[in-house]
Amino acid sequence: MTEENTAVENQSTENSATANSIDLPAFFGVKAGMTRIFDENGNHVPVTVVKLIPNIVTQVKTVETDGYEAYQVGYGEKREKLVKKPTKGHLKKANVSANLTKFAEIKNETVSTDDLGKELSVANFTPETYVDVTGVTKGKGFQGVMKRYNFAGGPASHGSHFHRTNGSIGNRATPGRVFKLKKMPGHMGAVKQTVQNVKVVEVNTEKGYMLIKGSLPGSKNGFVKIAKALKK
Repeated sequence: MTEENTAVENQSTENSATANSIDLPAFFGVKAGMTRIFDENGNHVPVTVVKLIPNIVTQVKTVETDGYEAYQVGYGEKREKLVKKPTKGHLKKANVSANLTKFAEIKNETVSTDDLGKELSVANFTPETYVDVTGVTKGKGFQGVMKRYNFAGGPASHGSHFHRTNGSIGNRATPGRVFKLKKMPGHMGAVKQTVQNVKVVEVNTEKGYMLIKGSLPGSKNGFVKIAKALKK
């Protein structure tokens, strides 16, 4: 009788654990840096370490209230004093105790208001699956055309006054202007970029990290969005 009760308690605990989480086609993590591992054949594999952080559903968008269906997910927890009052009110309405500061929407085929306050699961992102990773690239500041667009540059010998400049940019008297989208010096980096079809190598939920093969956009400690690959 005691064993049956224990089994029932264990089963109820498992059900409650799964009931408090939800599977979505994307989640947000933190880029922790890069390292390398070795596969079964001893081959060297460069990987990016992604720190798994809590992703909690803070709002459910429905057709009746918003005109479309999606989940609003909150992430990026900070100290309570650093959270603004409107954000605190929004989290309180969703019964979320964590001090989340960043929010994004993830579309899903079906939505339910019962999922409000649930944490996202990474059960669908198993090893050997392919994902698309989106992040903000490193900012390079103001750069010239050689670094920004890989221009060849001019002669490096003495006497030449044309080394690293972009050269002529104009046209004839007609149209008498510089065309739009002309490649010129300017701000480089700090733009949203997506890398498609990268492989998940390892997922360790106990230690809270994920290994993805190759490099990912963004700087260290930057947020990245990991979604199911669209073209695989």
